[in-house]
Amino acid sequence: MKLKEITDCLETYAPLAYQESYDNAGLICGNKNMDITAALICLDSTEEVIDEAIAKGCNLVIAHHPIVFKGLKKFNGTDYVERVIIKAIKHDIAIYAAHTNLDNVHNGVNAKIAEMLGLINCRILAPQKGMLKKLVTFCPADKAEAVRMALFASGAGGIGNYDECSFNTEGTGTFRAGKGANPYVGEIGKQHHEKEIRIETIYPANIESAVLKALFAAHPYEEVAYDLFNLTNKASKLGAGIIGDLKEETDELAFLNFVKDKMKADGIRYTALKKKKIKKVAICGGSGSFLLEDAIKNGADIFVSADFKYHQFFDAEKRIVIADIGHYESEQYTMELFFDLLKEKFNTFALHLSKINTNPINYL
Repeated sequence: MKLKEITDCLETYAPLAYQESYDNAGLICGNKNMDITAALICLDSTEEVIDEAIAKGCNLVIAHHPIVFKGLKKFNGTDYVERVIIKAIKHDIAIYAAHTNLDNVHNGVNAKIAEMLGLINCRILAPQKGMLKKLVTFCPADKAEAVRMALFASGAGGIGNYDECSFNTEGTGTFRAGKGANPYVGEIGKQHHEKEIRIETIYPANIESAVLKALFAAHPYEEVAYDLFNLTNKASKLGAGIIGDLKEETDELAFLNFVKDKMKADGIRYTALKKKKIKKVAICGGSGSFLLEDAIKNGADIFVSADFKYHQFFDAEKRIVIADIGHYESEQYTMELFFDLLKEKFNTFALHLSKINTNPINYL
């Protein structure tokens, strides 16, 4: 199997355009046209993981965290990042990472945590703005259905749990074909009036080229009239964190013990308990302290995340319980997410889950 087939699958699920500006998700090393015999899935592509890949005959490592976050100027093996890249290249092993792009999709890292904790009625905690655009086009009434369906097939028209969404208005278009034109309707040199449909639909900004390609292919006019608009709407299925409900409310301490067990945490750092039942739960895999106010604003009883600094715990101010379960602990099930996604798409492909615990933090 070509590496490109695997990366295309991962990037359809979690487009690289959804990663944060500081991130470095995508193909870290390797060639998309190389043949892949087997893949090893991990959270961190450490030296031990590369050794494991070599031992298992895997020439692809799929990680959640990118091994390279900033530019490398030398490859001398002076730190673990350089050593990983040198060893991977030496053994012809490709490394791929899906990080904040996988965090930001509604069925990504946080959805897996929600599944582990049994949350229902889940939604994005902090939906992203500026990720949606609107297309407006005008076409002959008898071709409107074909154009709409082509746009929908390209990925346009999705709103929340609904797809094939559009708004359509009847009107009259006018035009006069000039010399050298090849009009679909009308005559050269004569103004033509045509019954047309104005079609409006929205789409994620990152698929614009595919949407326009579909429009031009399906539209009958030689010159396609269309407008593109940037939207400030929030994308309901794209953003940071998830908030959901427990099926049944539970005591605070009982829930903390439940989280500790489910997430295999050696310890949980938490703020003062509010002496009330837990029903609404906010979660964010990895470093989620930036979402604390969103969790409070959305009425969460508890916020399960990681990497809170000392003074940030004070920000709870008895409005919410913060439960810091550890970075590795909060994201460990991302490996299963990768595995299930790729196994469904490529059911005969050799996939392995890493046996290496890459958590750099130990507890007494």
